[in-house]
Amino acid sequence: MTSVLVALVLVLGLSLLVVGLVRLAFVPAALVFEARRRRDDPGPVGCGPEFDRVPLVSVVVPAFDEAVVIENCVRSVVRSEHPSLEVVCVDDGSSDDTFARMEQLAAEHPQVRALRQENAGKGAALNTGIAAARGEILVLVDADGLFRPDTVTRLLRGFRDPRVGAVCGNDRPVNLDRVLTRLLALISHVGTGLMRRALDVLGCLPIVSGNIGAFRREALDRIGPLRTDTLGEDLELTWRVHRAGYRVTFAPDALVYAESPSTLRGLWRQRVRWSRGLLQVTAMHRSMVGNPRYGGFGLYLAYNTLAQVVAPFVQVVALVVLAALVLVDGPTWLPSSWWAWVLLLGLPLSVALLLLAVLLDRAPGDLRQAWTLPLWPVYSVMMTLVVLDAARLELGNAENRWNKLDRSGTVSVRGLVDDDGPGS
Repeated sequence: MTSVLVALVLVLGLSLLVVGLVRLAFVPAALVFEARRRRDDPGPVGCGPEFDRVPLVSVVVPAFDEAVVIENCVRSVVRSEHPSLEVVCVDDGSSDDTFARMEQLAAEHPQVRALRQENAGKGAALNTGIAAARGEILVLVDADGLFRPDTVTRLLRGFRDPRVGAVCGNDRPVNLDRVLTRLLALISHVGTGLMRRALDVLGCLPIVSGNIGAFRREALDRIGPLRTDTLGEDLELTWRVHRAGYRVTFAPDALVYAESPSTLRGLWRQRVRWSRGLLQVTAMHRSMVGNPRYGGFGLYLAYNTLAQVVAPFVQVVALVVLAALVLVDGPTWLPSSWWAWVLLLGLPLSVALLLLAVLLDRAPGDLRQAWTLPLWPVYSVMMTLVVLDAARLELGNAENRWNKLDRSGTVSVRGLVDDDGPGS
C-alpha cells in the first residue's frame, strides 16, 4: 500500500510540474495584459471609441428553484451605477416560489421584468430572456451572482473595439464558510488572474463564464441562439463567437461573487457537468480543433483538448504502470530526500504562479486561505477522475441535466447585500 501511495504522489507531482511549466509559458502574455491595461485607460463608459453613447444593457437572469438567492442577485444588479439598465428574469418552471419573488422584485423596480416558461433547461431560459431583452449589450448571469455597483461599468470596458463580440468578467466565491470553498477561492486565481489575462492577449479565451459574460446584440443575432442540447451552453456559445470572427476579451475588474460548491458531492456534480459540456462542445466543433483557419484559437483548442480531455486518461494509465513498477522493483529508484521531492512535485513553481495570480487579481487577502493548499493535490486527483466519469456518462448517452448547486444563500463578503436583506 505504501508503494502505491508513493506512485500516486509521483504521478500527481509530475502532472503538477508539467501543468506548472505550461502555465509558466503564459506568464509573459499575462504581464503584457497588465501593462496594456495600465497604459490604455479607457475613461468613462460611453466616452471612448467603443460606444458613441451610453448603451442600454440587458441583464438576463435564468433561474430554476432559486428562491434562496434570486432576491439578493437582482437587488445587487439594480444597484448598478450604469444609468441605462434592465433586468430580465426568467423562471424555468421552478417548483418553489422563485417566480413569486421575481414578480415582487418587478413590482418594486420598474427596470425589472419577470417571465416564466415551462421547464426546458438553462439554455432555453436564456434564449427566452434574450428574445425579450431590448439592450444592445446583453449580460448573461446566474441567479446566485452578486454584482458590485461598478460591475456592469467595468464589464463594458472590455468592448475595446468593434471587433469584440463578447467580454468575460471575473467571478469570485462568496461563501467562504467551508474548507473546500476557501481552497477554491485561492486556487481559482490561477485560472482567472493568470490564464484569462494571457489568453485575452493571445486571442484564445475559450469561454465567457456563464455567471458573468457580456455579448453584443449584433453578435448574438449573427451566430444564433444558445444551444439547448449541451451542458456547456456558455462554452459552445463562446466558440461560435470565435468562429464568427469576433474577439473575446477579459475584464478582470468586472467582479461577480457567486456560490462555490461547499460539499465534495456538489463539487463533483458541478465539475462532471462542466467536463461533459467540454466533451460535447469539442465534438460539436471538432472541425475547429487545431484548424489554423481559426488562427491562434484553433491551435489553442488542440492544446486544450490534449490537456483537458486526453491528459486525464494518460495520467490514470501512468499511475497504473508506476504502481506496478513500484510493487515489482520497490521504491528504491524514487527520490530519497525531501528537497528532491519538493522539486519533483513542482511545488515552488506552483506556489510562485499562485502568488503571481493573486497579485494580478489584486486579492492578497485571499492568501489567508493558504493553509488549505495541502489539499490541492487531492483536488487535482478529483478533477482527473471527474473527466473519466464525464466520459463514461457521455458514452452511455446519459441525460443532460442542469444539476445546479443547492444554494445556501451564504454571503461572506461584506457590502454585497443589504444588512437587512435576504441572505445577510
